[in-house]
Amino acid sequence: MNTQEIIVFIAFLILIIFMLILDIGVFNKKSKEVGFKTALKYTILWVSLALIFWGLIYFFGHLIHGIDTTNEEAGFKRLSELVENYGHPIVLDSENFSRSLGIYRRNLGLEFITGYLIEYSLSIDNIFVILMIFYSFGVPKKYYHRVLFWGILGAIVMRFLFIFVSSALIQQFEWVLYLFGALLIFTGVKMFLDRNKTDSIDTNKHPVIRFVSRFFSVDKSYTGSRFFIRKDGKLFVTSLFVVLMVIEFSDVIFAVDSVPAIFSITKDPFIVYFSNIFAIIGLRSLFFLIMNIIEKFRFLKIGLSVLLVFIGLKMVIHDFFPIATMHSLIIVLLILVSSILASVLIPQKKV
Repeated sequence: MNTQEIIVFIAFLILIIFMLILDIGVFNKKSKEVGFKTALKYTILWVSLALIFWGLIYFFGHLIHGIDTTNEEAGFKRLSELVENYGHPIVLDSENFSRSLGIYRRNLGLEFITGYLIEYSLSIDNIFVILMIFYSFGVPKKYYHRVLFWGILGAIVMRFLFIFVSSALIQQFEWVLYLFGALLIFTGVKMFLDRNKTDSIDTNKHPVIRFVSRFFSVDKSYTGSRFFIRKDGKLFVTSLFVVLMVIEFSDVIFAVDSVPAIFSITKDPFIVYFSNIFAIIGLRSLFFLIMNIIEKFRFLKIGLSVLLVFIGLKMVIHDFFPIATMHSLIIVLLILVSSILASVLIPQKKV
């Protein structure tokens, strides 16, 4: 990272941490069940913030990697390097630096919003898993928000490591993209075949639970919203902490699918991280929204499986048949809208 990239990255983290502190410290101080209307309100808020950030990239995206706009020769050289290194599907105008800069920013904005949409959509599948975890452990609904908040903080750190390590691998070994593509196709097909299966969690044999129990004494009761308590001078972790660890573990597994999906849209690790994090911080409100309407979108799993297969194929054939960012965005939207409309318009057969 150069100095400009470090400044942008730190500023982005400060923005995200500020929003999360505002959320948990001001708007959601007390542990309470989140209703549909509140979830809808926060979902609209987080999506709006992501759209505002899209606008910032559209107009000021060149600042991310420190492209010099005062020196056209140096600026165009840096711009050309970025387009080549990150494989942006655009053609620059060597005679017009200003026009080339505009083309670059517009494409960067499209990559962000497409990556955000993919990550946000795929997080729906993660929501099903989180809901299953909460149900399996019998977590009271009023504690859902607190667990998800801390889960998101952990995910922000883990995604940073996963994304930038993956980006470094892709820069050195481009064939890694083929592995990612094959993984996504496999996951999409498996999701389609398993769409009607009802999974469950063994709260005694899960590997995370065994790991935590090996190093900590576990209090199986839900003692308020605390993760740690003391009994007779001895430190215990509560069941809520165990649930948090299981959710963090599931997010790592989920990232193996979702992060490569965004690399099909852009190889720029900053855009991948920005779109990933905006989708993650909106996960809680989306969770409570989906939780209330989960039965109404029965074809959504099929839509997500088709989405994963499309993204995987895009990565596998990118050298022979590259798909423009705008076309990818349109296809992603068509897949999602089709699955939602099918859920609404096709009546469910009564048993």
